Amino acid sequence: MNAQDLCFLPAVELARMIREREVSGLDVMQAHLDQIERTNPHINAIVTLLPEQALEQAHDMDARLARGEVSGPLCGLPVAHKDLADTKGIRTTRGSPIFSDFVPDQDALIVERLKGGGALTIGKTNTPEFGAGSQTFNAVFGATRNPYATDKTCGGSSGGAAAALASGMIPIADGSDLGGSLRNPASFCNVAGLRPSAGRVPVWPTYSGWFPMAVQGPMGRTIDDIALQMSVIAGPDPRSPISIEEPAELFSRPLQRDCKGLRIAWSRDLGGLPVDAEVTRVLEAHRGVFEKLGCTVVDAEPDLRDADEIFQVMRAWNFELAYGDLLKTEREQMKDTVVWNIEKGMKLSGPQVGSAERKRTQLFHRMREFMDNCDFLVAPVVQVLPFDVDQPYVTEINGEQMQTYIDWMSSCCRISVTGQPALSVPCGFSRDGRPVGLQIVGRYRDDFGVLQLGHAFERETGYWKQRPDFLQK
Repeated sequence: MNAQDLCFLPAVELARMIREREVSGLDVMQAHLDQIERTNPHINAIVTLLPEQALEQAHDMDARLARGEVSGPLCGLPVAHKDLADTKGIRTTRGSPIFSDFVPDQDALIVERLKGGGALTIGKTNTPEFGAGSQTFNAVFGATRNPYATDKTCGGSSGGAAAALASGMIPIADGSDLGGSLRNPASFCNVAGLRPSAGRVPVWPTYSGWFPMAVQGPMGRTIDDIALQMSVIAGPDPRSPISIEEPAELFSRPLQRDCKGLRIAWSRDLGGLPVDAEVTRVLEAHRGVFEKLGCTVVDAEPDLRDADEIFQVMRAWNFELAYGDLLKTEREQMKDTVVWNIEKGMKLSGPQVGSAERKRTQLFHRMREFMDNCDFLVAPVVQVLPFDVDQPYVTEINGEQMQTYIDWMSSCCRISVTGQPALSVPCGFSRDGRPVGLQIVGRYRDDFGVLQLGHAFERETGYWKQRPDFLQK
């Protein structure tokens, strides 16, 4: 195979080939560096690149394998980390001019685990300022473009990760998700992104160790590649007080399952949200895939009342916690939506936060009861198609005006506050070739079950195999 084909192999297969010395880690790394050189100028997904360090790591990996030393599950796989995650000795800007020259002295836990699993750091992926908003642009590096439509956004906030994956620049990537930042860009870029249950992938360092809505997780071109990463990054850690006491090896099990008899709740709009007609058309065309798998698919809408209020309050509270002090000294260097979100948090009263927490508990129990009657909920990931790269955020859908810069993300945000795991899996393309993802939501902490159903859907559809047209030009 040629070098570009090597860059589009599933990560599971690529790691096996390196481990069994069918291909050298050095050749794999060079192939990806060449792909970045060809592709990144068009997409701007990788914003810090360390080619010499990456090649040295790959050479060392090959030497260890030649000596018969055992490597991890991610053996020799190039990885670029989201620019929100601390990387020891590597510039980490958080997409902000305030941190444009910041170099951490420690690795984030997810970075530490990926490295421990054998992955080789190649650089950092672009993100909006402080991860705010599902459109990846910032004053430090500019905008990241969608590989399937380069005049459109890749989504966000893990947009650089999704675009790099879709372009064959890297085989695996990490990201984070508060209101959809793993799922939204996955949907926009025809890759997969898993929002794990809170504590499944421990988060450290963090301003709020007990906060359950901000999670970190994997992105990949296939569900097998998502599971491969989960087998390394999941599992308890004493630095995270909410980490789940189940081993990462749970995700090493086969993903194949008999889907016959599974009951799927099919939601077109998650309780009345406006959804672009083309998104609905693509999703509806794939309802039969689940029926072909033997599932019973029923129209059903969970009771998500108060979800929008809960999300807005808890997000604002978290923004003030993380960046309130910074606003006092660096206000002029922050984008307006970040300032708005911090100030919204400053205005919250104790009773408002308490009310949101009470409603979140009530919502959890309504969802628990809803999921007693179905195994999975299937819904849109994003309410719109990828939009113009120069548009900061969506302001209206189907004539309905969005009140804030994050309202158009509600199909993800509403799921975030339920506490349930959710997966974006490729579901096809609009008539003009823009990707559309499908959101699979599982029962509380059934992360593996979500991956199993996503894997079954992926095997029937195979959209991950479709590369962006611009790569052929």
